[in-house]
Amino acid sequence: MTISSTAPIKHTVETADTVVAYEVRGPVTPDDGRLPLFMIGQPMDSTGFVTLAGFFGDRTVITYDPRGVGRTVRKDGRTEVTPEDQARDVHAVIGEVGGRVDMFATSGGAVSALALVALFPNDVRTLVAHEPPLIGLLPDADLAFAAERAVQRVYQDRGWGAGMAAFIGLTSWQGEFTDEYLQAAPPDPTQFGLPGEDDGSRNDPLLSGVANSITAYRPDAHAVRAASARVVIAGGIESRNTMTWRTSEAAAAALGVALTEFPSHHVGFMGGEFGQAGQPEAFAGRLREVLADG
Repeated sequence: MTISSTAPIKHTVETADTVVAYEVRGPVTPDDGRLPLFMIGQPMDSTGFVTLAGFFGDRTVITYDPRGVGRTVRKDGRTEVTPEDQARDVHAVIGEVGGRVDMFATSGGAVSALALVALFPNDVRTLVAHEPPLIGLLPDADLAFAAERAVQRVYQDRGWGAGMAAFIGLTSWQGEFTDEYLQAAPPDPTQFGLPGEDDGSRNDPLLSGVANSITAYRPDAHAVRAASARVVIAGGIESRNTMTWRTSEAAAAALGVALTEFPSHHVGFMGGEFGQAGQPEAFAGRLREVLADG
């Protein structure tokens, strides 16, 4: 598969409470039915999609920085993030680039994308929502939320390295959460190559709790099903039985669709961004297949 090296063109769009930074790569969309492909994540900014976007050099690709992350600036003085706020920001970008899009949305971005489809039902033709962490849909939601809050306490008490190690433990846990899991000591950050010392910062968008409303979000299944968008819920095969695989299964069941398998894991589309890599070429090929099916 050919990798494009087209440099993105940077833009911003201003809303009532934020200045949203976004980027556009690739050619003007040809007259063959291929809409722009919008890639979104949360709390990841646009730099996490560099590899994946490179496999779609034949399409216009849009990426953006969610509010409070990267170049996007909040004007409202708040720090918390909600799916509805994110959806309105994405809607503003879609309006700027000229209309309907196909969308690949991953992690918290997939939650925001489901809110987008519910609020703005004509913005998206096909949504591939990859591993949305919808904890509230799990049968063991109370324990899962307790496990999430425990990670945040470790971060607040001991800093980024310890918090990230606890997050790795959370996201790699197999099956339903248990009291034994909650009572166990958090892992040593040095075993993951993470710093053991505390740098004093407490503003990490993944660990600080500012996005708790994303994991607590419950999609409006009726509104999503009624929208014009075709919605695909996707899970990476290497994520099987972890929390985000299980939330993906639960989301698919809530929407009455089958779970669609993708190669690799939660960040399987990455090619080394943030020190993480999956199988980006295979992932891109699968994404092309799924988008073409629509």
